[in-house]
Amino acid sequence: MTITVECYAGYRGEQEPRAFVLGGKRLEVTAVADRWAGPDYRYFKVTAGDGNTYVLRHDERQNEWTLGAFRKGQE
Repeated sequence: MTITVECYAGYRGEQEPRAFVLGGKRLEVTAVADRWAGPDYRYFKVTAGDGNTYVLRHDERQNEWTLGAFRKGQE
């Protein structure tokens, strides 16, 4: 699923997600729990303002973001 992601580029110029739009709803990233790089993608495991955890995948060549995984937060 392709998503729109708002990023912040730190002093090293690396993009880090700050918010994303999913199903027409804007979700603030409250924490970046993990990040890792694959051969063609960069991944970010984030917690959003709705309490859920998402894995966002960035295709650097295409400059496209997709939702890689989702886990519902504890109620």
